[in-house]
Amino acid sequence: MTRLALVERETKRAETVKKFAAKRAAIFSIINNSQASEEEKFDARLALQKLPRNSSPSRKRNRCALTGRPRGTFRKFGIARNKLRELALKGDIPGIIKASW
Repeated sequence: MTRLALVERETKRAETVKKFAAKRAAIFSIINNSQASEEEKFDARLALQKLPRNSSPSRKRNRCALTGRPRGTFRKFGIARNKLRELALKGDIPGIIKASW
């Protein structure tokens, strides 16, 4: 089991990303605008640097919904590989069966 503090940190990051998403999108639209002057782009980059680090979506980490495991998580299910295997063997996940050939 993962420490609860790490899971809580990830939920806090997700909330921060959601909170600043519109502001980041506006700043990136200025930066990527070919019509904008160099001064406007420079000011937009400075504004981007002033935002919190955790407002960047690339800082989020996918974690297992059951155990909090950070690695080996399937995006489709939101569960780590070992828990996915356990649930599939029990028959709790519809459409997934154990392979045999």
